Amino acid sequence: MLVVDIQSIYLKESDDPAQNVRWEPFRQRMREVVIPNTARLLEQARAKGVEVMFARIACLKENGRDRSLSQKKPGWNYLLLPKGSADSALVPELQPMGDEIVFCKTTDSLLTGTNARLILQNMGIRKVVVAGIFTDQCISSTVRSLADESFDVVVVEDCCAAATKELHDHELEIINMIYCQVASLEETLAFIA
Repeated sequence: MLVVDIQSIYLKESDDPAQNVRWEPFRQRMREVVIPNTARLLEQARAKGVEVMFARIACLKENGRDRSLSQKKPGWNYLLLPKGSADSALVPELQPMGDEIVFCKTTDSLLTGTNARLILQNMGIRKVVVAGIFTDQCISSTVRSLADESFDVVVVEDCCAAATKELHDHELEIINMIYCQVASLEETLAFIA
């Protein structure tokens, strides 16, 4: 079970009223669908002994020198989230427990620039259930990388979100049955039961 980038920064309101209006549907989906559903998924996974891991965007250097080029470029994807900052923290409802692994990444894909591939292989993991944000960016990149490395991947549709519902649905349509199997929370819960 892999939860990707459900971090505090993405639920914060902006000082810009126009940006607040633009992002409110996303924040509403996160509060009402993605976070509660992911919490249910984590509870079931833990109860069934499924290994739980998290990924978050977090650079190691305060000034972000270690970030990938895509996170350094000006624009929407520009991110400066030092690993110790409150903005880079996972949301309170989805915190790791015990020795669950949390990967810090400075790229969209978990497998690019981290030791995740090695850890998954060392632990004998072959199937990865994915939840998180953003469907068309970090989820898609991670799923494609996992599939390329011959992992069997399930993406839980109602545990993911993109900037818009249209982007979310479109990306799931693209990756489904090629790089992953897209399933609902209820289908996934039945699978891990």
